[in-house]
Amino acid sequence: MTILVHAVLDGVTTDQYDTLNARLQSTPEIFDGCIAHACVPTENGLEVFDLWESEGQMQAFAEKMMPVATSLGWPDGPRPRVAEVHNHWVPGAGG
Repeated sequence: MTILVHAVLDGVTTDQYDTLNARLQSTPEIFDGCIAHACVPTENGLEVFDLWESEGQMQAFAEKMMPVATSLGWPDGPRPRVAEVHNHWVPGAGG
């Protein structure tokens, strides 16, 4: 079951995001199951939107990502919102 994850990251800067993302890119297998990702700056920090093939894959990612984020000084925040996706598609993609 595909899921949408929406995380509100108040107090996190784009520089902090870029640093975390660079670290995570060194282990690309950490993103197994991630269909799409978007990071949006807001007045208070960032909002992240992900599509994952399953909640289990998202949780496996979070278990690896969170210690790295914590080591970089990311603040604790509320748990992301997770919702079952009824349908998703990419314009121009087959299937």
